[in-house]
Amino acid sequence: MRLESPAVSAQPPASAPGIAPTTGTAPAPSGAAPVVQLRGLRKRYGEVTALGGVDLDIRAGEIFGLLGPNGAGKTTLISIVAGLARASEGTATVMGRDVVRDYRFTRRVVGLVPQEINFDPFFTVEEALHFQAGYFGLRLPDARVVEILGALDLLQKRHVNARALSGGMKRRLLIAKALVHQPKVLFLDEPTAGVDVELRRALWAYVRTLRARGTTVVLTTHYLEEAEALADRIGIIDHGRLLLVEEKAALLLRHGGRTLEEVYVELVGKKQEGV
Repeated sequence: MRLESPAVSAQPPASAPGIAPTTGTAPAPSGAAPVVQLRGLRKRYGEVTALGGVDLDIRAGEIFGLLGPNGAGKTTLISIVAGLARASEGTATVMGRDVVRDYRFTRRVVGLVPQEINFDPFFTVEEALHFQAGYFGLRLPDARVVEILGALDLLQKRHVNARALSGGMKRRLLIAKALVHQPKVLFLDEPTAGVDVELRRALWAYVRTLRARGTTVVLTTHYLEEAEALADRIGIIDHGRLLLVEEKAALLLRHGGRTLEEVYVELVGKKQEGV
């Protein structure tokens, strides 16, 4: 299976230049201004601290791999930036705008692909995109529908009811819905969980295409080879605290050229042992 690069429309909007396919993982400029900035971010649920004071800058145009064990705080962090949860303390900004005070702006520039597969069983694939666009006050022209579905290899399913899709197709539909408003920042929360190897590799290629377009991508995954293949920088979080944020190449070089999985196991293991 091969996901196609989105076709370039005759008159692309200024905020979404034409997409050129890429084959590698070119690093984002180190001096790029942060598109997402977190300062002192804390989130408590009763006696449980999900985030314990996170400071993080995510650069414009990079793929940032956010790694950590289950319950580490990854989804909580994403939910705060996406406007689905509110921090107990601290601030989160997207493109310089506060996610609470300027939520109308920040929610328009953020796209979210959640962990859980969710869909409306009564709508076709195309109808799902139109409804999603309606939440942002947008009307999707047919050319844009064809572009999105073609890019995700769903064009032949545009008139098929969502409940008739396979699991992998439903996950691709989630990505399509997250892209209808052309977000500047896209959060992929374990986007390839439970999908086969062929589809996973195809989605990797499409994520690189999105980065080439200028979209900032934040990826959480338990497939560490996925993060190693895609990410420009790596952040590791555990028990609500960032253990490190580092350029992927520098991180692997500093650990003697070992794989990201080996480095991750060592760092998280030391943290859990209290080293």
